[in-house]
Amino acid sequence: MAGENGEPILRPAVDSDAGAVAEIWYEGWRDGHLGHVPQELAEVRTRESFLARAPRRVGDTVVATVGGVVAGFVMVVGDEVEQVYVARSGRGTGVATALLAEAERLVAAGGHRKAWLAVVSGNARARRFYERGGWLDDGPFDYAAHGPDGPIPVPSHRYVKEV
Repeated sequence: MAGENGEPILRPAVDSDAGAVAEIWYEGWRDGHLGHVPQELAEVRTRESFLARAPRRVGDTVVATVGGVVAGFVMVVGDEVEQVYVARSGRGTGVATALLAEAERLVAAGGHRKAWLAVVSGNARARRFYERGGWLDDGPFDYAAHGPDGPIPVPSHRYVKEV
């Protein structure tokens, strides 16, 4: 169910959200990352890997619901906005904007003056979205993604925003 003005309802994730979060995360990750990350990482980011990871991240997650259905989520740890994903059906509806605003609020509430996030260099759609929201490209760097045998460097851009 949407709020008074049709906006999504944001709330902390609960254990029963993990399956929906995993599916949105898996589909969104594939949409934004395949062809832009090392093959070694793409091979280990299976649907099963997201189904295993999502339940462990419930405490870091805020979900957006529309009509009572999880339409997207954001994960924040410290000053980092680690994940922002919206179901394909919810893209372009304001869900991502609401989630990103919530992430910024959470970073500020945690006592940080600046938030940051990593965007895969080749994900032009996400980079445009963050730039429209006032995030600044702080330059390229290699993000250390968790792989089965240790970190996997992923060519990314660090985006920052005063909160």
